[in-house]
Order: sequence, then C-alpha cells, then structure tokens
Amino acid sequence: MSKIVIEKAELISKRNLGNGIYVLTFAPFSKLKKIRPGQFVHLQVPHGSIYFRRAFSVYDTSHEIKSFDVLLKNIGQGTRLIASMKKGEMISVLGPLGNGFKDPGRNETVYLIAGGVGMPPIYYLAKYLIGKGYSPKKILFFYGGKIRADLVELSKIRKLGVRLILSTEDGSIGQHGLVTQAVEEEISRVSGQKIFYSCGPVGLLAAVEQLAVKYNIPGQLSLEAPMPCGIGICLGCILPLKKGGYTRVCREGPVYNIGEVVI
Repeated sequence: MSKIVIEKAELISKRNLGNGIYVLTFAPFSKLKKIRPGQFVHLQVPHGSIYFRRAFSVYDTSHEIKSFDVLLKNIGQGTRLIASMKKGEMISVLGPLGNGFKDPGRNETVYLIAGGVGMPPIYYLAKYLIGKGYSPKKILFFYGGKIRADLVELSKIRKLGVRLILSTEDGSIGQHGLVTQAVEEEISRVSGQKIFYSCGPVGLLAAVEQLAVKYNIPGQLSLEAPMPCGIGICLGCILPLKKGGYTRVCREGPVYNIGEVVI
C-alpha cells in the first residue's frame, strides 16, 4: 500500500451519464503517481451530517492536470450528496487506499470482466497495462449489466483498442445473457495462458471464480464491502478467508487472488 494522505481537492468536472450514474473529476491530488489500478479513495460526504466517508475505485487519472476520476451511481444519501456537488466545490480525499491488481505475465491473454458500476477499476487496469506496453489485442474486455443503461463510457473503452464484448440480461445491447456466459464462450476460442481480473456484484465474482476453477485459470477479484474507516481500524469490512480467519477488505484488499476469500 502506498503512503496515504488526506487533502482537499476541487471538483473540476462532472458528467451525467444517465441512470443515476456520474463521472466526477477532482484535482489536484499529490499522490496521483502512486495510485495503482484497483486502489480506491475515501471521499468525505459534503453538505450533510454523514460522518463516514464513501469509498470509490479510481476510474482514471490525468498527470497533466493532476486529476483523478471516480464513477458513482446515486443509490443512497451519501452518493446523492457527492453527486450533487457543483463545479468548484472542494472535497476531502483520503488515499490512495488498499492494494491494487498485480501485473499479468507478458504471454498471458488478459480477461477483464466488469459488471455494472464495477467497471472503473477494470478500465483503469486496461489503460495501465497498455501504457506499460501490453498489446491491446491480448486484452479482452467483458462488460455486462442488466440493461443497456448499465453499460456506460463505451466509446472511452473502445478508444483503448481492446476487444470489447458486451452483454445484457435483457439483450438490449451485446450478447443476451450473463457476462460470464460470454467469458466461457471465449475461453475455448483463445489458446495459451489466460488470466482473469474482475470487479462487480458478488454474484458476478462468484461466477468468475467458478469459471476460474473449472478451467484452471488464475486471476484476481476486486471486492466491495462497507468501509467506514478505509484504513483497517473499524473492522466494518471484514470477510472470511477460505484458509480460515478473516481479512479487512479496505486494508488487505480490495483485490484478492481467486480462491482466497469466501464470497
């Protein structure tokens, strides 16, 4: 984990993507270069009496303007208040927090599997890998949701040059069905070593883990959990480990090896 800071950042941009989903850009942030894909920031909720911060995976960064993006869905009072911020307002940022994804091997085909608003750390991982010289042709980006409105920023993802494979449960865009069905179809079509990276609802992560076990494919999962403190003190985000004992998602996670945590 990188050395963390608490500092103020300004909301310099806000984009409404519809369906209650927003992209917020904050700057400046002094630890930008220390952020790894899969890590998160803890944002203080403004304009209210909510004490605990809210955790958001880092979606994107710009070193030119020292900014970072978060993508959020308005699903409660905390996210509603953050989403209602106006350009120029300040927010307290704690981060970068948690442990990020490990790099794949150079010969591995990378399967990136995102569900709904679990897309941000998966996008940032794809951008990071390409920046390190990984070929976009060896990166398969699977993105699934219940309906068309769940899948956002598609043009941004396509600009990476990766192969983007979409799925919706109602068939409104992409393949009709669960995203893991599309993943399984591609496993037999791609030869050589493979590795999974995934973030999304618990059901998706459990299904990805089942596929990994079935086909003996290694990988990592980014987990979600309530994170009142974000630094491992309050124990509000503990989950059981398969080997016994417990882990703090905010501190030892949120990224874990497949098969490490009971999900």
